Amino acid sequence: MTTKTDLSASPLIESRADLLSVFQGGEKPREAWRIGTEHEKFVYRLSDHRAPSWDEPGGIRDLLLGLTEYGWQPVEEGGKIIALSGPDGNVSLEPAGQFELSGAPLKDLHESCAESGRHLEQVKAVGDRLGLGFLGLGMWPDKARADLPIMPKGRYEIMLRHMPRVGSLGLDMMLRTCTIQVNLDYSSEADMVKKFRVGLALQPVATALFANSPFTEGKPNGYQSFRSHIWEDTDPARTGMLPFVFEEGFGYERYCDYALDVPMYFVFRDGKYIDAAGLSFRDFLDGRLSVLPGEKPTIADWTDHLSTAFPEVRLKSFLEMRGADGGRWGRICALPALWVGLLYSQTALDAAWDRVKHWTIEQREALRHAVPAQALGAAVPGGGTVRDLAREVLEIASAGLTERAELNAAGDNEGGFLDPLREVVASGKTFAEKMLDRYHGEWNGDVSHVYAEYSF
Repeated sequence: MTTKTDLSASPLIESRADLLSVFQGGEKPREAWRIGTEHEKFVYRLSDHRAPSWDEPGGIRDLLLGLTEYGWQPVEEGGKIIALSGPDGNVSLEPAGQFELSGAPLKDLHESCAESGRHLEQVKAVGDRLGLGFLGLGMWPDKARADLPIMPKGRYEIMLRHMPRVGSLGLDMMLRTCTIQVNLDYSSEADMVKKFRVGLALQPVATALFANSPFTEGKPNGYQSFRSHIWEDTDPARTGMLPFVFEEGFGYERYCDYALDVPMYFVFRDGKYIDAAGLSFRDFLDGRLSVLPGEKPTIADWTDHLSTAFPEVRLKSFLEMRGADGGRWGRICALPALWVGLLYSQTALDAAWDRVKHWTIEQREALRHAVPAQALGAAVPGGGTVRDLAREVLEIASAGLTERAELNAAGDNEGGFLDPLREVVASGKTFAEKMLDRYHGEWNGDVSHVYAEYSF
């Protein structure tokens, strides 16, 4: 079995240049740009809709072990299987057993969507044997925090302790939500900056188009994307719209400073996570970290720390788009299609930036705050609604995908993957609104219907 590598084996950080090298090392020529799609789904017992624990018979551990039939290699922590690695990327567990595929970096959306399809076929085949189903929503529609198991991962123990100190909804983020994300490349610092700015400004549009979490513990919660609202009260030191990204002179240096100011969660040493919650990575650089006195961080410590910041767009050695609720298969393909169309064509990127570049900090913040509840109906700077803006954005993305001219065997370009989003705009109703209509209609106030109708 594969075991998690000890981060202390990585080279020591000798200078600020080593910190910046993680970002600089992500630069790739256009022909080497790739697409990495990540998606999470809820696992439940078919018999009673309960969320299975890691160690129960037919639970999450057995689901992971069952996938090894398809060539996945186990990854252990503390002698327990907690992830898988393979040619299609990595399978991992979120804190309450949400099941995630972090896909491999792939050349086009046809490959990425096929990868997601393979993964879903595999988990459904194993799940059928174990009596497990998989739900594609942004938040558990009926589970209280106390209903949910905790996975045996050391970093989650630390985060679960820390979250209530810094916000009221962080535990909900960890235990009750699912997302779809896409990781994308950049060619230079300037290219990264423009993509970061467009990604942040338009992230609320993605949130609205994918809004899919209107229920909490069986009742409407007043939001269309409660998952997005949760992030507004999780931890202000590591979340949000990062106004400094739009300031003149933004680049690797400024993001590095931001990341250094994000409080730490942990350090991984000798196969274990050491609680460093709230401590300073700057102190770590000076050898003054109280839980590891005299020790200095490695490059791997730094990359691990970068993964503990949770803004709407995140920079590592690539850019992560983080605004979308979880959803079913067509939406898993649509999220990367949206962002690849906008960011991987220079013409589209320029057009998208022209659309948002005059917005003020206050306007961007207001839009981000309005969208979780209002979604397509939220007002956008300059007039109109998110629905109007989404229509424009989809046209830009579609043109960008046409320009890419990445064709499948049938000669189709990647534009068809936007169809689920075109349908949202055409109908004027989010997935959340359609579920709410059914809740108040034929479901007669019973959200358990989601299991029959919105599983994979």
